Amino acid sequence: MDICKCISINQSKVDEAKIKLEEFSSLDQTAKFFKILGDGTRFKIITILLDSEMCVCDIATTLNMTHSSISHQLKILRENRVLKNRKDGKIVYYSLNDNHVKNIILQGLEHHNH
Repeated sequence: MDICKCISINQSKVDEAKIKLEEFSSLDQTAKFFKILGDGTRFKIITILLDSEMCVCDIATTLNMTHSSISHQLKILRENRVLKNRKDGKIVYYSLNDNHVKNIILQGLEHHNH
C-alpha cells in the first residue's frame, strides 16, 4: 500500500479543506443519499416519477418487475426521504419528496448527455 510520505505542499489549502469538511456535518448522510441513487432500479423509479405520481402497480408494469420488488425499493426511497406517498382509498401513490431530488436527477442526466 502506497502512502504519501510528503507533509503538505500547501498547508493553507489543507486547513481550508479540513474546515470545509467540518462545516458539512451531514457528509455521511449525503453520501448515503447518493448511494441510494446508485441503484439502477431505484434510479429508474425516481426518473419515472420526475413529473407525476404513480402507484406500485403502474411502476411495476412500467419497469416489468414484480410488485414486491418495487415495494421493497419504494420503502427504501421513502425511508430516506427521497419519495413521499399519499393514499387515495386503497391505492397508494408515490412522488418525489421535493424538487431537490428532481434537480439532482435532471442535472445528472444532462451531464451524461453532454
